[in-house]
Amino acid sequence: MTDLRQEPPALDRIQQNWLAAGERRILNWLCAHMPAAITPDVLTLTGMVGAVMVFAGYVASNWGINWLALTLAGYAVQWFGDSLDGSLARWRRIERPSYGYFIDHSCDGLANLLIVAGIGLSPFVTMDVAMIALAGYLLMSIHTFLSARVVGELRLSYLAAGPTELRLMLMGMTVMMWVLGPDRGLFGFISGFDLFVGGIGAILILLFLGQTIATGRRLAALERRTGPRP
Repeated sequence: MTDLRQEPPALDRIQQNWLAAGERRILNWLCAHMPAAITPDVLTLTGMVGAVMVFAGYVASNWGINWLALTLAGYAVQWFGDSLDGSLARWRRIERPSYGYFIDHSCDGLANLLIVAGIGLSPFVTMDVAMIALAGYLLMSIHTFLSARVVGELRLSYLAAGPTELRLMLMGMTVMMWVLGPDRGLFGFISGFDLFVGGIGAILILLFLGQTIATGRRLAALERRTGPRP
C-alpha cells in the first residue's frame, strides 16, 4: 500500500514552447507582486472560474454573438489562474508535490472539458468535431502522465507549443467567430471552424501516436542496456 506521507520523486519539467521565456518573466513579476492573501489554491479556483466563463460565452453565443466577449475574457482569467498557481507555489517555496500535482491536473482536465464542450455547443463547431479535439487532448494527457511515471519527465510542450500557445490559437479562432459569424458554407455541412478544431484534434492524436512510439523505443533501449527489473 502506498504511503501518502512519502513525497513523490521529483519530476524534470520540460517546457520548450515559443513563448516560455517571455511568459516566465511575466509570471515571475506577477508572483513577486501577488498579495499574501492570494494563495495557489485561490488561483486554481480562479482558473476554473475562467473555464466556466469560456463555456458560458460559447453557449450563450447561440443567442447573441457578442457573448463571445465573455469567452475571450474567460480565456484571460483561465490563463491567469492556471499559469500562476504552480508558479506562485514554487516562488514562495510552499509546494505540495502530491496534492498540487493531483489537484492541478484534475482541474486542468475539467477545465478543458468545459472549454471543448462549450465550443461544441456553440453555433460554430459541431459537437462531433469538438469531441475529436477532446479525444486528442485526453490522449496527450495520458501520454504526459505515463511519461512522468516511467521516464520521470513532465513535458509541458510539444512541437514548440504548450497550453499558452493553444489558448492563443483558440482566442484567435474566437475573434474570427465574432467577426465572421456562424458559417456552414463549405460542402454544405462543415465550416472552416470545424476544420480548424478537427485539425487540432487530428494533430494531437497523431502526436500521441508518434510520442508513444518514440517513448516505447527509448524505454526498450534502456532496458536492453540495464536489463529488466527483478
